[in-house]
Amino acid sequence: MARIAVIGAGMGAMAAAARLAVAGHRVTVYERSETYGGSLGRYERDGFAFDTGPGLLHLPAVYRDLFVKTGKRPLEQCVDMVQVNPAVRHLLPDYGIDVTLPGASHGGVAAALDQAFGPGSGDRWNGLLSRARDVWDATRRPLLEEPLHPGRPAALGTDPYPALRKSGLLRRRPPTLAEIADRELGGALGELLTGLVTEYGLDPATAPGSATVLPYMEQTFGSWYVRGGMRALATAVYERCLERKVEFAFGAEVREVLAREGRAAGLLLADGTEVAADSVVCGIDPGQLPAPSVPLPADGVPARGGPGGTSRFTLFLALRGARPAGTAHRTRLYSRGTAPDLTVLRPDDPATRPDEEHEAVTVQAVCAPHGVIDWSEPSVARPHAERLLEAAALVVPDLQQRLLWHEARTPVQVAQATGAVAGAVPLPALAGAGGRLLYPANSTALSGLYLAGGWAHPGGGLPHAGMTGALVAGLIMEGAGFRGSQ
Repeated sequence: MARIAVIGAGMGAMAAAARLAVAGHRVTVYERSETYGGSLGRYERDGFAFDTGPGLLHLPAVYRDLFVKTGKRPLEQCVDMVQVNPAVRHLLPDYGIDVTLPGASHGGVAAALDQAFGPGSGDRWNGLLSRARDVWDATRRPLLEEPLHPGRPAALGTDPYPALRKSGLLRRRPPTLAEIADRELGGALGELLTGLVTEYGLDPATAPGSATVLPYMEQTFGSWYVRGGMRALATAVYERCLERKVEFAFGAEVREVLAREGRAAGLLLADGTEVAADSVVCGIDPGQLPAPSVPLPADGVPARGGPGGTSRFTLFLALRGARPAGTAHRTRLYSRGTAPDLTVLRPDDPATRPDEEHEAVTVQAVCAPHGVIDWSEPSVARPHAERLLEAAALVVPDLQQRLLWHEARTPVQVAQATGAVAGAVPLPALAGAGGRLLYPANSTALSGLYLAGGWAHPGGGLPHAGMTGALVAGLIMEGAGFRGSQ
């Protein structure tokens, strides 16, 4: 039985802890804050409740597998998880288009797109997602289910998207996502694709065609919500860890990873305490620790995050009046001009509101991290919040008349809550783009030190972070020869 110290109580870190504990190891998690969950936080006020991080889960199989492998009760017995249907409403005011797409129905999606964008639009959309399925088939194992072994980054630097090559330019280099959207979909339908990818924090003008795998995953595996809020998923994973005898030390900030004789030997806490361990799992942004403390492998994959990434600006809206029947859970607003594209979440969940005569709404937009923009300056944050609120009124009728209060959450608050440098939010790893959208491997140059969470392979997002737990646990239990789940 090995002693394993885990830094951070985020989703990837807890997924690793539960898997290692069920294998018989003695696992202790050291978390600088007073709670678990990482980005899956909760904000509550006056009977209203809001998720502070991801509001939906795509690819729930990752967490179903975690619960199957770590206990008797499956995920569905631990949380009330429902598939969102309709899947998403798309609102494009500049084109006069307002279309709601059903979940888990390629035919239904095609029919809705034909009606909104014109005949043949559904076929073009499903044709593109069929090519995105080739990306999924080519990258599912190396990007989600296998560790990033030496030599793999170079292979994953090639874009597997089978684009329709129609020009000499595209014969010389792989097309960007924006070029694919323009050439294979065109006009407003192309903006639908770029908008869905922008929601993850990617720039369509530079993102590879492999980014089409993200809307493919959504349409194929659905969007899932946990009643009580996505925070309930973090609680379920935390409770599974407790069932497996994982110990948690909250308020225990880690200063550095200790090494002896070329191997990770424990942790130095901020209060000066030294903790001995046989292996260490770093489940936080490695940029929070001194660089020599977390030596990354020399595989050509740089550490990501910080001012070079993206973050999120979020508004929590408390509204008087009942949530109208038939309201879509998720709306994407495509807004040109001074306001960015928005995601508006309106869950039909009694746990989010004081009673049936009120509604809790979350508005979220991708933004630059703190440092690129000084989000601590009220003269910057307040006008941005006002622009988002004005844009959100296009999604929520009579918003100003219904608004009781609103709270803004800037990248500064994201950094304070999660510890991520500059409040950056990690992107999911993608193939192509010469490997620049990959993350450092789960094993490091220091024997016995491993990386989990959104800042390690395979990157950010709930499914990807959950997979880091499986990969790290496999590497610790089976050694460097571990090749992923079968």
